[in-house]
Amino acid sequence: MSKTATIEIDGKRYEFPIIKGSENEEAIDIKKLRDLTGIITLDPGYKNSGSCTSKITFLDGELGILRYRGYSIEDLAEKADFLEVSFLLIFGELPTAAQLEQFEVDIRKYTLVNEEMKSIIDGFPRTAHPMGVLAALTSALTAFNPKSVNVDNDKEMYQAVCKTMGKFLVIATWTYRKSMGYPLNYYDNTKGYVENFMDLMFKLPTEPYKANPIVIDALDKLFILHADHEQNCSTSTVRMVGSSHAGLFASISAGVSALWGPLHGGANQAVLEMLEEIHKNGGDTDAYMAKAKDKEDPFRLMGFGHRVYKSFDPRAQIIKKAANEVLETLGVDDPILAIAKKLEAAALEDEYFKSRNLYPNVDFYSGIIYRALGIPTDMFTVMFAIGRLPGWIAQWKEMRENKEPIGRPRQVYTGANLRDFKKPE
Repeated sequence: MSKTATIEIDGKRYEFPIIKGSENEEAIDIKKLRDLTGIITLDPGYKNSGSCTSKITFLDGELGILRYRGYSIEDLAEKADFLEVSFLLIFGELPTAAQLEQFEVDIRKYTLVNEEMKSIIDGFPRTAHPMGVLAALTSALTAFNPKSVNVDNDKEMYQAVCKTMGKFLVIATWTYRKSMGYPLNYYDNTKGYVENFMDLMFKLPTEPYKANPIVIDALDKLFILHADHEQNCSTSTVRMVGSSHAGLFASISAGVSALWGPLHGGANQAVLEMLEEIHKNGGDTDAYMAKAKDKEDPFRLMGFGHRVYKSFDPRAQIIKKAANEVLETLGVDDPILAIAKKLEAAALEDEYFKSRNLYPNVDFYSGIIYRALGIPTDMFTVMFAIGRLPGWIAQWKEMRENKEPIGRPRQVYTGANLRDFKKPE
């Protein structure tokens, strides 16, 4: 017998079905609540509301579990590369060797960006934030690809995926080149996706450039760890915008803007800004640890704990090792990174932080890696966006294929009642 939930309003009882997910998550299906009762639910931030059913990502914050399409994040980070994981997220299954090779070949077909896009990026000042530029360039891709994607046509959908994966990486790196005053680079079809990222970012016309394989491996893992994270702010934004049948580029542009906020994708930037503040004020990590424990002090230790993970962030445990390898390989001597290591060591031993599960999260370690690579702080969220792209595509694709209705939340009005219009004297 299926479970139901009963709501009683003014003495009248209403029953609603309880649905169960494949990992035994349960939800009260209230889609007929307003029709039956005339009443809605109020849930600011949607913390208790499921907006959809999804087969893409499973997350258990209490147990520190993250899985893509049933595969543990630990297995994927160790055994797969970013394009394999991208294919898995978007199309539902791991690619065969032949499918993966073809996927990379097909992405390369679309890596050339229309030269007129340069006119758009030229219109921005060098001081423009890279995320603002990226959102604009992503949206502008719609102008160069005006035909809407037929999601029911497998060939069209596949081409749209490859086009988005190819062009987004290029324009994301262009935001950095613009800020540095460097000439814009083009994708090299003889190299892999993540290696191309390094070339697109750092290669100069005046000298040869070869990326360190340990750095490439660390970035590959970081992109995998960021690839999807269930119905977070930017992902639900992509689904919401796409529910109006807005195109893929427009929907992803909206996701970029949502990711920009310091409470979401800007968290790793906030980590480095905090470390820089500590360094500027003398580098006393003990003093800042004390400030973090003081309830009367507004200071927050950024990069520790997580809104969703209540025990530990499984992504942090993976990337911690990669961060150590990058720092050791590059031999970086940076006082900011030295402060980060002190904070990490102190927090892992301090009973206050341990008892509250305030362990370093993925944003803490990703910021350290980006800093070590010489990536400017305001580019950190762009890095996040590159990793999150396949998740956004997968979620948009799933939403359209499921023929989900247009998103339209309700509200409880608390303003003035009907008033007569009188002009103020």
